Amino acid sequence: MLAARRPSVAKATSTLSGKVVGATSNQHVEQRRTILGLSKALDKRLYRMAKGVMPAISKTEQIALGSGTIGFDRDIFGGNPSLKHLQDTYKPALTAEEQSYLDNEVNTLCSLINDHDVTMKKDFSKEAWDYMRNEGFFALKIPKEWGGKGFSTHAVSQVLVKLGSHCMDANATVAVPNSLGPGELLVRYGTDEQKSYFLPRLADGTLIPCFGLTGPHSGSDATSLIQSDCVVEERNGELGVVASFKKRYITLAPVAGVVGLGLNLSDPKGLLKGKGADGFSVALLERGHDGLQMGPRHMPLNAAFMNGTVEGENVWIPMSNILGGQEYCGKGWNMFVECLAEGRGVSLPAGSAGAGRTIVGAVGAYARVRKQFRVPIAEFGGIQEALSMAGSDALITVAGTDLMNAIVDNHEAPMVISSVMKQNCTERGRRMVERGMDVAAGSAICRGDMNYLGNGYMALPIAITVEGANIMTRSFQIIGQGLTRCHPHMLELIQSLQMPREEEDKAIETFTKQFYKVVNHGVTNLGRSLTRGVGATVATATRSKNAYKNGDKLVDYHEKQMLRLSANFALTADLCFSLGGRLKFEELLMGRLSDALGAIFLGYATLHHYSRQKGVEGLEAITEHAMLRLEKEAQDALKEASDNFPGPLGLVAGSVMKFGCFPLGSLTRPYKSPSDQLTKEVSRMITTPSAVRDMFTSGVYMAPEGEAHQASDLIRALPLCVEADKIASTIRREKRDPTPDEVDKIAKAEALRDMLIQVDVFSHLTDAEGQKDYVRPALQGTSERLASLERKKFA
Repeated sequence: MLAARRPSVAKATSTLSGKVVGATSNQHVEQRRTILGLSKALDKRLYRMAKGVMPAISKTEQIALGSGTIGFDRDIFGGNPSLKHLQDTYKPALTAEEQSYLDNEVNTLCSLINDHDVTMKKDFSKEAWDYMRNEGFFALKIPKEWGGKGFSTHAVSQVLVKLGSHCMDANATVAVPNSLGPGELLVRYGTDEQKSYFLPRLADGTLIPCFGLTGPHSGSDATSLIQSDCVVEERNGELGVVASFKKRYITLAPVAGVVGLGLNLSDPKGLLKGKGADGFSVALLERGHDGLQMGPRHMPLNAAFMNGTVEGENVWIPMSNILGGQEYCGKGWNMFVECLAEGRGVSLPAGSAGAGRTIVGAVGAYARVRKQFRVPIAEFGGIQEALSMAGSDALITVAGTDLMNAIVDNHEAPMVISSVMKQNCTERGRRMVERGMDVAAGSAICRGDMNYLGNGYMALPIAITVEGANIMTRSFQIIGQGLTRCHPHMLELIQSLQMPREEEDKAIETFTKQFYKVVNHGVTNLGRSLTRGVGATVATATRSKNAYKNGDKLVDYHEKQMLRLSANFALTADLCFSLGGRLKFEELLMGRLSDALGAIFLGYATLHHYSRQKGVEGLEAITEHAMLRLEKEAQDALKEASDNFPGPLGLVAGSVMKFGCFPLGSLTRPYKSPSDQLTKEVSRMITTPSAVRDMFTSGVYMAPEGEAHQASDLIRALPLCVEADKIASTIRREKRDPTPDEVDKIAKAEALRDMLIQVDVFSHLTDAEGQKDYVRPALQGTSERLASLERKKFA
């Protein structure tokens, strides 16, 4: 009986076991469903919270986010950039043809221009204008097939650098047609008819171009295009637009033969019929076009370059005059932004690089030529400090300029880096010129042919202002665009928050995926910041003061500091997302992060420059000086950001930032200003004949020997003045009389010194003063008072 029952027991056990297993399995399924459901609910809640604090992105912002390219800027935001990648990818160089143009045509143009005369007359001579036209100065970037020079971006930059070393007005005049003039846009986007008509005329100088964008109500907010409207209409069977516009600050407008005009196009009647769209469009109008008014001038400080207004009321513009034709209606912002990278990132920094080269060359020489208390002022500590700062800023600017040129020549249009270059290099240019003025003192404030600094000093604030004022670029644009455009994961996350409600499921999936990538990115950079921060502190504490003299160790050390600071910056960028849409209003924070980003990018540019120029004797010292300053700039900016992190979670975000960036407090903020010993070494190289000086002066215009030109004369006088000082020192030390040869050299040096410290004097400064029998009003008053006195003179 028992045996007979066993199968039944086994069956029952099996059945019970199956039920238990089944129940357990069902429980697991239910648990997974519950967890999954909870997870989805949390994802949805998180998504909707993020969407609630993220404002809608305007059409203009969407276009800006999709324009241009990203590259090394993304690497910095990723926290792990590579110097080797820069070295392998970007190699700025000139062809033999480009170098010949610099050595010949550019030098000839400079010889035709007297900087002081230009600023006084507020124009170039016809000879200079004709030479610029005939020799292709307005067509450096236009391809050879259309009659242009077809030069590289680097070549254009070097032309502008040399012109800037001699005359800032020449620099500005040549810069515009080769960056923001419609020539570049025509090459890329023009119709065949537009190209065949305009490009040959631009190339041979028949038409001087300008670009009209800025209006009275649209300065740094250039895309607003207020008071620059056009409406699509049809007249006599021809499609076109009727436009009214008021443009100002337009460089070359008073002499331009053609203007590229930025307009806000609308098509209320639907006449475009799907071919083209509403929005920013560019029209090409020639001088003399019915209703177009060009000619009145602005007077930008003391500058002489042509700048003025472009206006029109109800101007009829055929559709064939829209750049790119009807299909490019509404696409003007895309076109403009891609070309803007060249104007902001190349042309304006080139002016600062020219100023920097001049200050190292001419002011450095002046500090040795000029004596006070029978000692060259180059021996004074205050002068050494100013010159070393100007010298390392010049190196930073030249390095950034060369790297940016190579990036653009690599067919990239990096909007964020171009903004960094514009803001950072023009600001450094201003500081360099100010320090040069401080050193040159009275000789720099007395205007005339012998003053090679004053006009640049008055011109640099213009570069600070144009193409997006620096104060706006720094505190809004760089980080505002950089966080969304350059962060490895943020753009897709933000785009998911802009998706319509009917696509919410897809949006939540994208958002969740990118959100966790952002979190992982932040955790990764927190780890990098901690480990690299401690490593950087130890490396800095144990590094000798003379370690920089070994070039390989110099690069290795500073590359590691840049990697540490990049991780710090990337972590901080991730923490900024705790602010949500409020970030765009936290401009103090964004300004500090712009400073950090600029210092990091230019630090890599400086190391990139050293790797290309390695072998120049003394380059290690000035590179060390520049890198120490950049590292401290980045460190200070990040410290200030952590101390003042805004928002409801600001205290938490700031604490996380401090822990990640400076885990041991001040111990992990090791970067300091250059030592006095290094400052003196850099100043010595700038004020005595050296390979470093030669490196800088190679880009400066040198007038032919025998032709009076103060900067050239100072640079050429330096070797003799230094030799004469050494002879005099030796004679004193040896307590002997000089040899005839030594007497001759000392005499020649003293004669040069006497000539080079002179300043210009004028018999009169105005036409009225130059009139016969003219008496100055103050002297008239003196005569009147003396006439009433009985005693007219003391003796």
